[in-house]
Amino acid sequence: MTTTYNCTSDDQRAEGLQHAQRAISEKKCIVLPTDTVYGIAADAFSPLAVTMLLASKGRSRQMPPPVLIPRINALDGLASDVSADARALAQAFWPGGLTLILHAQPSLDWDLGDTKGTVALRMPDDELALELLGLTGPLAVSSANRTGQEAAQTASEARLQLADSVEVYLEGGFRPVKGTAALPSTIVDATSEPFRVVRQGAISLERLREVVPSVLGVDEPVPSAAPAAAETEAAEQEEPVSEAATSHDAPIEVAEAPAVEDPAAAVSASAPDAPREAKPE
Repeated sequence: MTTTYNCTSDDQRAEGLQHAQRAISEKKCIVLPTDTVYGIAADAFSPLAVTMLLASKGRSRQMPPPVLIPRINALDGLASDVSADARALAQAFWPGGLTLILHAQPSLDWDLGDTKGTVALRMPDDELALELLGLTGPLAVSSANRTGQEAAQTASEARLQLADSVEVYLEGGFRPVKGTAALPSTIVDATSEPFRVVRQGAISLERLREVVPSVLGVDEPVPSAAPAAAETEAAEQEEPVSEAATSHDAPIEVAEAPAVEDPAAAVSASAPDAPREAKPE
């Protein structure tokens, strides 16, 4: 039986969290608020639960859901080969609207879909979401809407689309703020260098570059080293400096070739091996 809880009430909040925890343990789906939009959630370690989540959204295994985590130190338990730059982004923007696509820990027994060995991770900046995650552990979460429809900004909007496919709806008010447009998380593929934004959202490219200057935008080409190579070749073809010119003790001043500026923006798809996230998470 589907139940909605008004989590702005302390009594209903406690009851709703308990019911949501029980539903997750029974491999059912729930809807919860996050700091971006509302999400539909299921046990990340249950293939059956993840299949139900994808079916509720009308989504295929080619579009696997991201995973929400309750604390930043869960990063190393779920992802492997986490680079210093990826860790710096997590430290700067978690909890918050940044999803990082990383290499999944190969030892984990889960099936999120056709991830090709990656996982999209995020720590939401939402008190209710973090409280539930603290009870359940990591959850597979995608935007609470049918694929192709607008992301829900309230639990009641989500229920209009997802209906009885969800066991528990946790209503926490508008997300992110009433009167504002739905804003998904920014997804960065951190599985290869340079990192690339694969979906622009809550965290701007400029803010990402304050932490990791080399992050590329969604359609930004990888910078070429050709100009530097051309200058090196030209320098090699110059006439050799005469012996007379080098007879003094002072070193010859060599003009330095101008540096190539490195433009900067997981999951989730997304970059070559990343899970693809067609709609806001």
